[in-house]
Amino acid sequence: METVKFKTTIKCSGCVATVTPYLNEAVGENNWQVDTQDPNKILTVKTSDAAKENEVIQKLQQAGYKAEKIG
Repeated sequence: METVKFKTTIKCSGCVATVTPYLNEAVGENNWQVDTQDPNKILTVKTSDAAKENEVIQKLQQAGYKAEKIG
């Protein structure tokens, strides 16, 4: 499994609650987390499928947020 990081516009715990069903559908429960304390609001995703990167970005867009892969 690889770890992929995204800079996001997820700002608070309410935002995390909003994106939870989208991210759980994309990569599965317990395979992601958002650091809302980081200035870049870093989303860390654990996945074994590189194609999931685009799906994560699309799911966040559906929820009304932006994500950009970093690193």
